[in-house]
Amino acid sequence: MPGDITNPDMRALIVLPFLAASAVLVLPPAPALAQGSAILATETSAASAAAITRLAERLARLEEDGLDPGWYGVPAPETASADPARHRVETLRAAQLALSDLLLGRVASLRGRVDLRRDPASVNLGAWVAELASASEPAQVIDRAANLPQGAAAIKAELARYRAVAAAGGWPRITGDLRRTLEPGTTDARVPQLRARLAAYDPALVAGAEANNPAYDARLQDAVRAFQASEGLEADGRVGAISWQVLNTPVENKVAQLRVALDMRRGQGARPTERRIEVNVPHFRLHLLEGDRVVQDMAVIVGRPDRQTPMLNVRMTAVQFNPPWGVPERNAREDLLPRFRRDPAGMQARGFRLYQRVDGEVVQVDPTTVDFTNYSRTHFPYFVRQDAGDANALGRIKFVMPNNDDIFMHDTPDRHLFRRPDRAFSSGCIRLERPMDLLAEALSGTSGWDRARVDRVLASRGTVSTQVARSIPVRLHYTTTIVDGGRVIMRPDIYGLDAQYARAMERGAQQRLASVEGGAVRGTGAR
Repeated sequence: MPGDITNPDMRALIVLPFLAASAVLVLPPAPALAQGSAILATETSAASAAAITRLAERLARLEEDGLDPGWYGVPAPETASADPARHRVETLRAAQLALSDLLLGRVASLRGRVDLRRDPASVNLGAWVAELASASEPAQVIDRAANLPQGAAAIKAELARYRAVAAAGGWPRITGDLRRTLEPGTTDARVPQLRARLAAYDPALVAGAEANNPAYDARLQDAVRAFQASEGLEADGRVGAISWQVLNTPVENKVAQLRVALDMRRGQGARPTERRIEVNVPHFRLHLLEGDRVVQDMAVIVGRPDRQTPMLNVRMTAVQFNPPWGVPERNAREDLLPRFRRDPAGMQARGFRLYQRVDGEVVQVDPTTVDFTNYSRTHFPYFVRQDAGDANALGRIKFVMPNNDDIFMHDTPDRHLFRRPDRAFSSGCIRLERPMDLLAEALSGTSGWDRARVDRVLASRGTVSTQVARSIPVRLHYTTTIVDGGRVIMRPDIYGLDAQYARAMERGAQQRLASVEGGAVRGTGAR
C-alpha cells in the first residue's frame, strides 16, 4: 500500500450544476477518470470573454497560492484567439479543479499523518462550484478561496519573498571547513561568504570594502544572532555545524515548506472547543487549549530524527507517580550497553536493573558479573528496567495516553535541555518543561486528589497510578510553519515530513468524485 492516499492517474472531478438552459460544450474527459463512466461537463458561465481571460491569468498565478498551474491544464494565452470556445471551457475546467484543491487541500491524507485535519463536510463545495459558474468575475471566486485559510495572507507574502529570492538565483552557498565553529571576534576566510549570505537581512554587510572583510565583527554578529533566532537556533553568534547547515539550506526548501503550510490549512473545518493538549513537534511546544484560548504553554523535548515522535490523536487517561522505566530494547542496546561496559556498578547504583529470561522465568542478573564486551547492538540478550527515583529517565510523573507506539509524556531529570532552542533529544516520548502545571489540569475534577496528596505520594517514592476523571484529547502534530500575530515563524523540517508532503502534492491530481445534491457535495473519493 503506498505511503499516501493519492492517485497520480486520476483527475479531480466536479460536475457543475445545470444552470439556465444554455449550450454545454463537453470536452473529452481527463485521462483515467474513475471507472470510465464519469463525464466532465463545463457549463457556459455568465462571465464575459474578458472575464474568462482574467480568470486564466489568475490561474496562471496559482504559484502565489502554493499550487502549480501545470496541475490543472490552464490553457495557453494564445488559445484565447485561436479557439475562443475551447479556451473558455478549458479555463473553466481548470478553475474547477484548482478551486477544489484550494478549498479541500491537494493532499487529503498521508500514511502516519493522523495529525492532518481535513473536514470536507465543512466546505460547501457545491455552492462554491455554482458560484464559480455563475460569477461575472470568476477570478474573484478563486481569490476568495485562496485566502480562506487562517494565516494565508501572511504565508503567501512570505512565499512571494522566497520565490523572488529563488528567481534571482537563490542565496550563495558557503564553502570551506564547515565542521569548524566560527567564533565572534575572529578573522576567518569564511566570513565574506557569511556576509554575502546574510546580505538579504542587512545590505550594509557587503557595502563597499565590507564585502571582502574577513573580520567577524559586531555588526555581522548581530546579523547572525538575528538569523539564528529566526530559525529557532541558539542565538549565541557562534556559527557551528548546525548553523552552517541551516545557512546552506536551499531557498527552494523554504518555498516547499510554505507551499505545504498553505495546503495543510485548507479544508480544516472548525477548531475543537473542548479542553485539549496540542504538541507541535518541530516547534518543541505544548499548548493546553480551551477553544482558542491558550491555558498553558510550555517547552517540550521530542524524538530525535532517528527516533521520531509519531503523530498521534489520543487521550490522556491516567497519571503515574514515581514511575519505573521499562527500557525499550533499542535504547538498551544502543544507549545503555556502552554505559554498562564502562561502569556496570555505577549503572546499578543509578537504579538500572538487568534481567534475563532463563527457562521461561525472568531472572535478575548482577551487571558486575557480566562481560559486556561479548555483546553488541545486534546481540544483547538482556532487558533493562530503571527504578523509580530522582535519577529515573521519566522523572517523577508520567502521563499515560494509550497508543500502539508506547508514547507518553513525562517529567525528566535533564532540566538543562529545556534551555536549548532545538530540543529533538528524546527516543520518541514527550518530556515536559513544567509537568506539575500539566498535572494540576489533568487531575482537575478527580476526586481525592489535591496538591497536598500529590506531594505526599511523590515524597513516598512509591509508584502510584490513578485514572483522571476527565480524559484529555492529545494531538501530536507536525506544523513547521505557524503565524503568530501576523508574523510567519518557520522551523526546520527535522523529520522530513514537509518534504514528503510536498512530494505528495506533486504526485497529486487526486480523484475526487463529487456528486452535487442540494447544493452540497457528498463524498470525496480516494485521496
